[in-house]
Parts: sequence; structure tokens; C-alpha cells
Amino acid sequence: MTERSADELNDLARERFGPRADGYRASALHAAGPDLELLVELAAAGPGVRVLDVATGGGHVALALARTGADVTACDLTPEMLDAAGLMLAEHGCQAAFVVAEASALPFADESFDVVTCRIAAHHFPDAQGFFTEVARVLVPGGRLGFQDQTLPPQPTSAVLVDAFERMRDPSHHQAFSVDGWTTLIERAGLEVEHSELIDKRHEFAEWAARQDCDDACVERLHELMADAPGGMREWLEPEYDGPGLVAFRNRHLVVLARKPE
Repeated sequence: MTERSADELNDLARERFGPRADGYRASALHAAGPDLELLVELAAAGPGVRVLDVATGGGHVALALARTGADVTACDLTPEMLDAAGLMLAEHGCQAAFVVAEASALPFADESFDVVTCRIAAHHFPDAQGFFTEVARVLVPGGRLGFQDQTLPPQPTSAVLVDAFERMRDPSHHQAFSVDGWTTLIERAGLEVEHSELIDKRHEFAEWAARQDCDDACVERLHELMADAPGGMREWLEPEYDGPGLVAFRNRHLVVLARKPE
């Protein structure tokens, strides 16, 4: 894989997600599920709580948090995503402030928020460690991070291939990490992990590929990569077939609650 600069990765993310913002806003997989419910529960937001949702995407976390009465700010690198999220919150009678922002350079003062959330986004960040460092900076002492993202299997070869499978479908995918990898990045930022658990999310392959407008050639390459997968990758993704055709597979997501020390 050719190494890409942070600016190139950010430009690619805008290119990939800008035209597809409405699709992510409408995605049932992103809009609901036990993972979203757990993340919101762990965040423990409520009236008067200042919350920042980083890389809000279609705005599903921002909406769930706004419904608690929290004072929500939602940021994203892609303006079209913020437009889609704002429309969804308005449709549900909720409000939030929307800010264009890069995750590793948040335009907010130190100790501005009681809670920061980030769901299914950090694998796109050019600098995941920088993001967690920024989270620690903008949180008040005792403030909470609610974090969720996909994880990689423990076998090194399978981990590389699972990441490659994601990147083949969406070139703006930068890097996911194992459970230990994500935990290490969080703790290096000075945050203390209080709770973590794995939650499975199952993808219908055709819908998953279509959400990023994969053409026939890309779909064929994805089929080939899964067909040639080593045991660790197959065990991690649990592919489901109908005859020779891949119809579904599993993502394993890590959901974390971490806290900034008092």
C-alpha cells in the first residue's frame, strides 16, 4: 500500500463521503442497534451535559444524545455529512450545533465538554493517536469518552487482510486496530478505560458494497479476497454464502467507555 499523507487521506474521505451522505443518513445499520444503545448508555448524557460527537456522519449518535436533553455539538470533516445530519435532527425535532472539523485538530477550547463520542469513524482518521489526544484535551477532568470502532483479529496476517478487505471497498479506510491496539491508543492519551466489550454487526454484502458504489470489478475482487482468506480471517468475519456468492459477513466492533482523570 502506498503511504498517503494526512491531507490526501482527508481529501479522499471528503470525496468518498460527500456524495454518499444521504445514504449513510438512511443506513439502518448505522441508525440503530445494540451497539448504538450501549454507546449512548455509557455516555450517560442528559440535560445540561455538554457533548461533542466527533465524525458524526449521518448524525445518528448526535440524534440519540440530543434526545437525552444534552447540549450537543456535532463535528465532521465533510460538510455534506453535517448537512445530512442537521436535516435528520430537524426531522426529529432535535437540535445541535454543527462544526466542520478534523478529528486530530478539534477547534474547541481545553476542557469544553463533559462527554465526547465517536462511533464507527476512527478507522478513517490519518492520526488516530492525535484524535485521542485531542479528546483528552477538550474533556473536563472526570469527563467521559464513548468510543466505538471495528477491530482486527489477533493473527497478524489475518489482521492485515481484514483491513485490506475494508480498504478495497472504501479507499478512505485508513487503519483499524485490534482490541489491544485501540486500548493502547486511548491509554496513551491519558484516558482510563473503565469498560470495553465486543459487539457483532452483521453486514449484508450487497448493501455494504453498494453503500460505497463498488463496481462489478471491485465486488469481484472482494469475493476473491474472502474466498482466499486464511482461517483467522474467516473465523473473524464469519462469511455466509448462498452457493458461490458471498451474501453476508460479520464485523466485530469494540465499544469503550474511558474517563479523563480528575
